[in-house]
Amino acid sequence: MDELRKTFHQEVDAIRDQVIRLGASVIEAIPRATAVLLSGDLEGADYLVQADDEIDARAVDIEDQCFQQLALQAPVAGDLRQLVSTIKITGELERSADLAVNICKGARRIYGHDIDPVLRGLISKMSEQAQQLFISAMDAFESSDAPKAAAIDDMDSFLDGLHRQFIQEIFECHARGKMDVQVAVQLAIIGRFYERIGDHAVNVGERTQFILTGVLPEHRGAARFKARHSGDSQSSSDSSS
Repeated sequence: MDELRKTFHQEVDAIRDQVIRLGASVIEAIPRATAVLLSGDLEGADYLVQADDEIDARAVDIEDQCFQQLALQAPVAGDLRQLVSTIKITGELERSADLAVNICKGARRIYGHDIDPVLRGLISKMSEQAQQLFISAMDAFESSDAPKAAAIDDMDSFLDGLHRQFIQEIFECHARGKMDVQVAVQLAIIGRFYERIGDHAVNVGERTQFILTGVLPEHRGAARFKARHSGDSQSSSDSSS
């Protein structure tokens, strides 16, 4: 039995290492997609779009290994939390890579159009912050650091603020006649991609907290909802009696 458990934990550790490497690929993809956008590098865009198939394949492989361990080992407690959360985290990583690809596709659509210097600066800042969020999220996951994982949500507020600035500047550029409406729409969508990458990093942090503490932050909101509706149900019951 001890040998079986040892083998199981070795498999889980191997899966964890694969998740860390997948996270590193996402961290690398964010600035590369930004460089494609700001330079109008169509060849670089094609490369990142095609490279996404490998990330998809790696994500599917990780999930398959997790399902196999769940089926064969029937883990409980912390081991169960780790495998289930690993599946969730892998999905967050895969989706973030997709968003980097979407930035490249957006770059194709606005190819040949100049981007206002202020917008270029905000794009660079959003990219840096989105990458930093993922660096912190994956560091927390790798080092099993619950406080660091918990801090990521607060860090995301800065990216949200940059995104709001970016949208406001797009409106102003368009109002001044410095930007075609189609370019404005594409840039607004691209800004949303960066904001969503940050949200995925926050989710990785929350899942890391769940692995380490058994508490999933979003469950607090669910608990409040249930408490409110439980009170409503009780009030209705008292009124009808």
